[in-house]
Amino acid sequence: MSAPPVSEIHQDTLELLEWPRLAAHLAGFASTAAGRRHCTGLGLPDHPAESRRLLLETTELLALDGLCEGGLSLQGAGDIAATVVLCAKGGCAGGEELLAVAATLATARRLRRQIEDPELRPVTTALVAELRTLPELEQRLHFCLEEGGRVADRASGPLEAVRRQLLALRGERRDRLQELVRRYGSLLQDTVVSERGGRPVLAVKAGSAAQVGGLVHDSSASGSTVYVEPQAVIPLGNRIRDAEGQERELERQVRSELSALVGEQAEPLDHLQQVLVRIDAGLARARYGQWLGGVRPELAESADAPFELCDLRHPLLLWQERREGGRPVVPVTIRVGPELRVVAITGPNTGGKTVTLKSLGLAALMARAGLFLPCAGTPRLPWCGQVLADIGDEQSLQQNLSTFSGHIRRIARILAALPQSPASLVLLDEVGAGTDPTEGSALAAALLRHLADRARLTVATTHFGELKALKYADPRFENASVAFDVETLSPTYRLQWGIPGRSNALAIASRLGLDPAVLAAAAAQLEPGGEGDVNRVIEGLEQERQRQQEAAEAAAALLARTELLHEELLQRWAQQKEQSAELQEQRRQRLELSIREGQGEVRRLIRRLRSVGQEVRVGGRVAGETARQAGQRLRRLEQQHRPLPERRDHGGWRPRVGDRIRLLALGKAAEVLAIADDGSELTVRCGVLRLTVELAAIEGLHGEKPAPPEPPPQVRIRSRRSPGSRGPEVRTEGNTVDVRGLRVHEAEAAVEERLRGANGPVWVIHGIGTGKLKRGLREWLSGLPWVERVSDAEQGDGGPGCSVIWVK
Repeated sequence: MSAPPVSEIHQDTLELLEWPRLAAHLAGFASTAAGRRHCTGLGLPDHPAESRRLLLETTELLALDGLCEGGLSLQGAGDIAATVVLCAKGGCAGGEELLAVAATLATARRLRRQIEDPELRPVTTALVAELRTLPELEQRLHFCLEEGGRVADRASGPLEAVRRQLLALRGERRDRLQELVRRYGSLLQDTVVSERGGRPVLAVKAGSAAQVGGLVHDSSASGSTVYVEPQAVIPLGNRIRDAEGQERELERQVRSELSALVGEQAEPLDHLQQVLVRIDAGLARARYGQWLGGVRPELAESADAPFELCDLRHPLLLWQERREGGRPVVPVTIRVGPELRVVAITGPNTGGKTVTLKSLGLAALMARAGLFLPCAGTPRLPWCGQVLADIGDEQSLQQNLSTFSGHIRRIARILAALPQSPASLVLLDEVGAGTDPTEGSALAAALLRHLADRARLTVATTHFGELKALKYADPRFENASVAFDVETLSPTYRLQWGIPGRSNALAIASRLGLDPAVLAAAAAQLEPGGEGDVNRVIEGLEQERQRQQEAAEAAAALLARTELLHEELLQRWAQQKEQSAELQEQRRQRLELSIREGQGEVRRLIRRLRSVGQEVRVGGRVAGETARQAGQRLRRLEQQHRPLPERRDHGGWRPRVGDRIRLLALGKAAEVLAIADDGSELTVRCGVLRLTVELAAIEGLHGEKPAPPEPPPQVRIRSRRSPGSRGPEVRTEGNTVDVRGLRVHEAEAAVEERLRGANGPVWVIHGIGTGKLKRGLREWLSGLPWVERVSDAEQGDGGPGCSVIWVK
């Protein structure tokens, strides 16, 4: 039997992962019929560069959609592909179809004006750069066609003349009919002029038809009324029919001329339609990703890159939760290093193993298609050229296939497709199930070893205990398990890494009331094969993991309480400092008041002495001179106790990590996440966007302009130690401290202990990571009086991941 085509397994995988259902959800966010068709048949790029371009396109359109009032609109854009093909082949399009072409051209011109910005939107700007909106054709179509597609009178002189003639003929016929109604009123059943077959008729009594004279077109069901077109208006009706024919022919000529103009521009119109569909699809991806709360993934260049998906949620389950009132979605975290090739997920049924497989498969497909992922943080994963899956039951009575046979046929198609791409993701559900457990376990182990050599990553769910031990014989294997609460007999849907799971069959059976004798016999039967020992080891590991988690939570709670206490102490210290300042100010004010009162008394005394006009001596000195000297002493005392003028820092404003600032280019507020060491660039988050901008591209929320970064001060500090007391200025084990993995306050204690006994520079290895540990240490060291300077180590000693502390 010949092997099935490779594309068949790709289509099967999309069906198993419910990709068409996700595409249908995405299509609901499109604005046009053509965009919805494109999203419904959402394709997958064949090259990583195309996927990265789609992700950038989605990001730019999301930002632009948020900037435009009411969002970016495609109103007026129609599906003109069929009309353009008809016109290119020489056909004559209808008026409404031609008006749709004009409206689409107007929409394209408006969108191009909104999108074009090579600095902010380079990808979408390149998309519309070659767009031709054909304003002359649009104006011609609008000139010749009115609302509803009717050809306007101004489109053709003969057409306008025929319509004037028609208007006069119809008016004349109407007048004659009204005259006949008045003349034959007693012979009529009704005075209303009706219509039969497009001709005007009078409702004449059956016995009076001969008296009216004319052409009978119809009669009533009872036969008492006949509908007669009077002989007096028949010639006018014939002339009207002839004029209407002329009108239709002239209208067709106008539409043919317009269709020819459209056909001449078939190529640019076809390109314009494709661009509008791509914009609509990109906007649908952006709005769908925003609705999901998604984040733009980073697609690595290397096929061996790790998978880092934090709090990944299944997008279809999210849809059920929000649109259909489903249960809350429990996220899973998937971290697979570059050295791992196979992950075996174990645990009880209904624990979430299959959902984890589908979530990972959909995440790889979504990133490849340019969609944001419903994750926390920044998801990172390699570009997966193939996602191949065997999930569910492929039992078929028509093809005489058992469950095991169905799985084997699908796995055979997966193995045949693997050479097509080095970056393949393989998902296997219940691998080796459906046959003898011993043979199925051996086959599954051999299959996973084979896939470890050929696929980038294989994730398999299983109940076979033998597969759990593969990790300990091959470093490319890893175990994971879904947690299960035995007490409540309910899954937690949490994924645990590094620990294999138990099926918990005996525990569940016991809780459900199975005979204890049967359970005891089953437990005894497990002992000889060692299964019971393995389960006890796993149970012990789970208990130890639970204890560690509880200890970590207790430590986190203690740290939180400590931080609250520290904050409370800082607040009390600030209050006491403020109260002391207020008390000193009150004392100073009282002293100033006393001095001013004394100065007033001295001035009054001097004035009285002068008014006497005699020299009065006090203790051998003139009293006036004594009073003046006392006044001078009081002024000096006032100057001594006058507060110094407040020194204001008129330097420019500088942002800090955590501040809210405004992006000048977008006009939107953002949060500062990180600042470059030289202060010239900042990493900010604006909505779902994470951007790196220059310092000049921001301002404060109140319009503050940032000051340029200051150059590092060139200060020479003379050491208090003699040169001979300095230690070696090369990194050794004795002058190096490793603080990676520690909290900031723990790292401070370790560094301080090493600095107390240092007689030379000290190297501190803190790593790069998020930079929080490095920044915290640098801020603490800057406040130590006995630290001369801190700098990054040489590249050979760790570079930015290591700091060198020079003590005074």
